[in-house]
Amino acid sequence: MAPEPFTTADATGLRRAYYAEVAGRYWKRSVTEAEIDQGMLDDPADGLEPPTGQFVVGRYDGRPLACGGIRLLDPATAELTRVYVDKSARGTGGGAALLAVLEEEARVLGAERMRLDTRTDLVEARALYARHGYREIPAYNSGPYAQHWFEKRLV
Repeated sequence: MAPEPFTTADATGLRRAYYAEVAGRYWKRSVTEAEIDQGMLDDPADGLEPPTGQFVVGRYDGRPLACGGIRLLDPATAELTRVYVDKSARGTGGGAALLAVLEEEARVLGAERMRLDTRTDLVEARALYARHGYREIPAYNSGPYAQHWFEKRLV
């Protein structure tokens, strides 16, 4: 796992896979390439690079299989976003490793806590966060797909 620009070919491929999975689950059907293209247009970097954030790509045997980003909401609070582990790598500890790297990147930026929002249907993601010390909190944003909000102290 290492920081990587949001726009590299590997990062873009992982973000496309992330979008295909979360949109497909939401719509309860496979998404088209055109829908992924449109979703990517609506998916700007939004501070996922220093000094306001970071994007990370995880590889196994040289293959890009995981990604995630953080952005500072304020000087003490980072937000976790676009967390994705390829289906072939799930259950291998990749999600835990990805969270550890993203949490460390947030600490480097000065964050004392990490927040995130997710959906009810992303059961595996919610379980991953709970296993790694994230606790449900009241809503901190009003995102159109946000149904659960989590926070973890980093210090």
